[in-house]
Amino acid sequence: MHTKRLVKATAVLSLAALLGVACGSDAKSSSGTTPTGAGLAVDVSKCTKPTGAKVKLQLQWVTQAQFGGYYAAVDKGFYKDAGLDVQIVEGGVDIPPQKTLASGAVDFAISWVPKALAEREAGAKVTDIAQIFQRSGTLQVSFKAKNITSAKDFKGKKIGNWGFGNEYEIFAALSKDGLDPAKDVTLLAQNFDMNGLLSGDIDAAEAMTYNEYAQVLEAKNTATGALYTPADLNVVSYEKEGVGMLQDAIWADQTRLADPAYCGEAIAFVKASLKGWAFCRDNAQGCRDIVVSKGSKLGATHQLWQMNEINKLIWPSTIGVGVIDQAAWDRTAKIASETKNLDGKTVLTKAPDPESYTNDIVNEAIKQLKAENIDVNGASFAPLTVTLTEGGA
Repeated sequence: MHTKRLVKATAVLSLAALLGVACGSDAKSSSGTTPTGAGLAVDVSKCTKPTGAKVKLQLQWVTQAQFGGYYAAVDKGFYKDAGLDVQIVEGGVDIPPQKTLASGAVDFAISWVPKALAEREAGAKVTDIAQIFQRSGTLQVSFKAKNITSAKDFKGKKIGNWGFGNEYEIFAALSKDGLDPAKDVTLLAQNFDMNGLLSGDIDAAEAMTYNEYAQVLEAKNTATGALYTPADLNVVSYEKEGVGMLQDAIWADQTRLADPAYCGEAIAFVKASLKGWAFCRDNAQGCRDIVVSKGSKLGATHQLWQMNEINKLIWPSTIGVGVIDQAAWDRTAKIASETKNLDGKTVLTKAPDPESYTNDIVNEAIKQLKAENIDVNGASFAPLTVTLTEGGA
């Protein structure tokens, strides 16, 4: 993860790497409708309410505002009120959350949709029960002098990517614009930072809106002595390019959902988690403070930026926070099934089966939240203006 060199990204883009872990436009839901006629059917009337049940949540990365809603739900007692005693387990480069969930070591996990679907295709019965991020947060960032304003401008350029399954939006964008990734661009393996861009080794670097993009804005321009600003950069958003894939979702054990106790825990967990995200929407600074208090290694201003950008990926939610949008799901499945990397491999070898997701759990959670007058749409959400500092301190 912290290798010191950049190499042509061929081996790192193999299918075997897709199950690794990595951290994820403000456009509204593409369809604005709830999926119908598909998905795992869960009879929520048979689910029992938990009373002090101990459950574990596996994150896909270390403590940061990307997971602010879950930390807020612990800190504010939302899980406790829902009858749960939740332990949050940090992730890491060698801890694929979907694998941890499939092994039975945890009860719920946060994972990007294509990665979890790849694990499901390999035999793991994991099911998306709440789609928290409703938009893709993946960018390609470059300096203005490179004149890269859309994916078609990648031609002839050195394009950085992380591998580990994070590269498929890049390949989908190249394909959409008729570019051959083997001939028209130079693909470079990129560390999970922006050093390659800052040093000039990469023309356009992969970044998340909430993390790596901010790292550039927290770096000093040696020519001016001031921090870089958005005016110094061009940003290609894969969501706006039309190839964004669904990212952070809450995954459950499909087999266990038939158990009334676990099913009840799933409803309670989703309900309290969504309440946590609503708190972070309305109290971004307070949520940032909670995350920092939990031991985040990132600075306070960086975390506030991250919390603000995460909120943009969730809110507003016209169909209800956590509900899976059929068009976005289908687009993700299509890209995962049809877009090939340099090895000719795809994330999935076939379309995901219908039981890979369900809206029954999240719809019940939303019903209960509405009864408590919790805003589940965030129609009036307005992001903050965050001032970054050098190094994100």
